[in-house]
Amino acid sequence: MTKAQTKAVTSPAPSVRDMANAIRALAMDAVQAANSGHPGMPMGMADVATVLFTEALKFDPAVPGWANRDRFVLSAGHGSMLLYALLHLTGYPGMTIEELKNFRQFGSKTAGHPEYGHAPGIETTTGPLGQGLANAVGIALSERLLAARVGNDLIDYHTYVIAGDGCLMEGISQEAISLAGHLKLGKLIVLWDDNSISIDGATSLAVSDNELERFAASGWNTARVDGHDPAAIAAAIKAAKGDSSRPWLIACKTVIGYGAPNKAGKSSAHGEPLGGEEIKATRERLDWPYQPFDVPDHILSAWRAVGSRGAKTYADWAKRLSGANAEAKALISGRKLDTALASAIAAAKTAFAADATKRATRVWSQLTLEHLVPALPELVGGSADLTGSNLTKTKAQVSITPENFAGNYVHYGVREHGMAAAMNGIALSGSFIPYGGTFLVFTDYCRPSIRLSALMEQRVVYVMTHDSIGLGEDGPTHQPVEHLSALRAIPNLNVFRPADGIETAECWELAIAAKKTPSILALSRQAVPNLRSDGSENQSAKGAYVVKASEGARDVTLIATGSEVGVAIEAAAALAKSGVSAAVVSMPSFELFRAQPESYRNSVLGEAPRVAIEAGVAQSWYEWLRPSDKFVGMPGFGASAPAAKLFQHFGITAAHVADVAQALAKKAN
Repeated sequence: MTKAQTKAVTSPAPSVRDMANAIRALAMDAVQAANSGHPGMPMGMADVATVLFTEALKFDPAVPGWANRDRFVLSAGHGSMLLYALLHLTGYPGMTIEELKNFRQFGSKTAGHPEYGHAPGIETTTGPLGQGLANAVGIALSERLLAARVGNDLIDYHTYVIAGDGCLMEGISQEAISLAGHLKLGKLIVLWDDNSISIDGATSLAVSDNELERFAASGWNTARVDGHDPAAIAAAIKAAKGDSSRPWLIACKTVIGYGAPNKAGKSSAHGEPLGGEEIKATRERLDWPYQPFDVPDHILSAWRAVGSRGAKTYADWAKRLSGANAEAKALISGRKLDTALASAIAAAKTAFAADATKRATRVWSQLTLEHLVPALPELVGGSADLTGSNLTKTKAQVSITPENFAGNYVHYGVREHGMAAAMNGIALSGSFIPYGGTFLVFTDYCRPSIRLSALMEQRVVYVMTHDSIGLGEDGPTHQPVEHLSALRAIPNLNVFRPADGIETAECWELAIAAKKTPSILALSRQAVPNLRSDGSENQSAKGAYVVKASEGARDVTLIATGSEVGVAIEAAAALAKSGVSAAVVSMPSFELFRAQPESYRNSVLGEAPRVAIEAGVAQSWYEWLRPSDKFVGMPGFGASAPAAKLFQHFGITAAHVADVAQALAKKAN
């Protein structure tokens, strides 16, 4: 124990300011040690965070995954040391002082921005500004959905967000606050770090918005407080908790880098270490006479007492949960879906195998959902204002409204980015499996959230319809030619493009079964025939398979996805008439195929020349094509015309594929 600590043992109970200064000191020390990071926000918001944790937040570090805990989301993720300091001080497991000393170092729990899964208490991955705020909308919505099913006695928690000026500048913020205001998510409380500073300097260089009026216009309650006045902060949070009619924005006027004599209130405090001399001066200004990373016992003990006080609240809740019915327990704690999922998919595939009707895969998807939704109460669907086009709503689903959270379908409005981020929040809540739809081309609008789904290993299903030039007359603005390749580039994301009804059902099964991987279902507008009649085995599970074997030794292998598998089968039939034996491979998932043993991949692709067919650009196909192989697809953007005309114009036809394959086979011989 240091001399300072020995002296501190006899010190009086620390004030809010003393406890906040512990956060400030740890933040500036960690950033200095790393020679990298953002000390200004943690130092500026330390008072707000201290009041929140000491007077309002319901949590228990010993049970960090407690379903009825309050959620704390640090949307301004660059200020990650605020969160890490709080987790250390309140006693979260594994968040040791050594982890803080290793801030931003390889293998530490204290990454540059909060990373979900790295340490208990990190509710979501943040850093890309605005994402945490939008995630929080999904978390708050999940609370209402779950409470409507199991009762407020078991689920009744608040979601708190610390958001910065940058979060509110991002366009996603408007989508998020508009949706939250519309749904009246009154247990969502946003604490805005209103410090008027960005990297470039004063925020007045770029914005002059009246944020309180903006939030109010979106249906929020608003308040403004001095972010360094603990009593005012406490009163504002208490008022917000006492009125859950609408979500709340509490504007906390703060000074970035609070306590730093020469850098407080300046952009220089934002994203770089304070420096040794400034830290020395800050310690003097804050009356913090302790060594780096040294928190005196009386202050640490006070913080640890804050962390331990939730134990009884948790114990009381756990007792109530133990007396709940099995359905409530299953929703709260999760259940194995294997049997229910397999049965629903088997029923769908049996029905599809007997259906000779040509349908778009978006229709087959809706028909699959007609089986899935009744079997899986965990499913929460939705669409970004394209329900009638995405076909994401079933007969059994009920729309969620501010008056009815017992529903299971969200009308996200034209808010693709907000939808995707909210679905991440729903998934993070742990009780529901979200899926939501829009056109595949509009993955451009929600790609950052799709990427975070993958990074956080969240089971989110993106139903992306109108997957090619096959949507026709809407033209190149709506025709996703590069999107499949772009999405396939994201790690830990399964991109499924099924060819018919049975594959669509199989891909749905795989998407729901993938607990740590989000999925894209790329679905057609144009009708396709059912290519398989036997659905007993999920052949899509291996990513690719021979859907039509060659007659005799292969002369050529035709590989395709989605609606183009049917084109490949027609081409194979034409080739047979010319004496060329072609095998047809359906490849609904590059990712799953890549994961198969090399021996299986080789057996499917074969040694013969290969022709790949997809109504998109070639980029992602080079993994499966050799230099001498050929690709039939899109050379660039599409055009506005009926789908049949477009496929003819761009050569994505059975006749053209057959010509390319015949020439390739001839050359190989």
